[in-house]
Amino acid sequence: MIQSRTEPRFGQRPGTPAPNAGRKYPAEPLTPGEVTAIIGQCSRRAPTGIRNRALLTLLYRSGLRVSEVLAVRPSDVDMARHSIRLLGTKSGQAQTRGFHPSADDALARWIDTRKALGTGTGKLFCTLAGTPLSDDYVRGLLRRLGAKAGISKRVHPHGLRHTFAVELEAAGTPVTVISKLLGHSSVAVTARYLDHLTNGQAVTALEGADLPPL
Repeated sequence: MIQSRTEPRFGQRPGTPAPNAGRKYPAEPLTPGEVTAIIGQCSRRAPTGIRNRALLTLLYRSGLRVSEVLAVRPSDVDMARHSIRLLGTKSGQAQTRGFHPSADDALARWIDTRKALGTGTGKLFCTLAGTPLSDDYVRGLLRRLGAKAGISKRVHPHGLRHTFAVELEAAGTPVTVISKLLGHSSVAVTARYLDHLTNGQAVTALEGADLPPL
């Protein structure tokens, strides 16, 4: 049964500056368990929950910026190639970016649900009435879900992008590949992006390093 088409809004009014505009925060990548707990707060049955689960999963498994995800149309997504065509990017140039196959189920379920709702050919992630979602809604959603999941870290869309990059690095993905996946203008930007190790983490890494014996 389809729920009401009216949805609450989170965050400030559209068009007003974000409260944290201009402020810089330390990088706090989430753990896999934290991301699972956050996404797990989304309903598996309600249309809005199915949509939000797909939206957050795609942010986590593609590294797309929230503005890029919200601009995607259904026709931009190639499920077979696990790729998304982006027409509006930070660089101003069209790009093809990828998403990990682990996002398939959540994404396909929302696409099917969206068709059943008859929301038309607008944005992929939309309200139940077919109107676009705002980035304020996504930021407020993540804050709310993070609080419900008991996450003490600052939970926000860019944090999922950073977590995506950190997990790729930990898996041994070359920085040149990570740079392309993130849509960065240069590898130097990506190197700064991944400069997140604390002294404690560096010491832990040194303990496990396979150095020649003395």
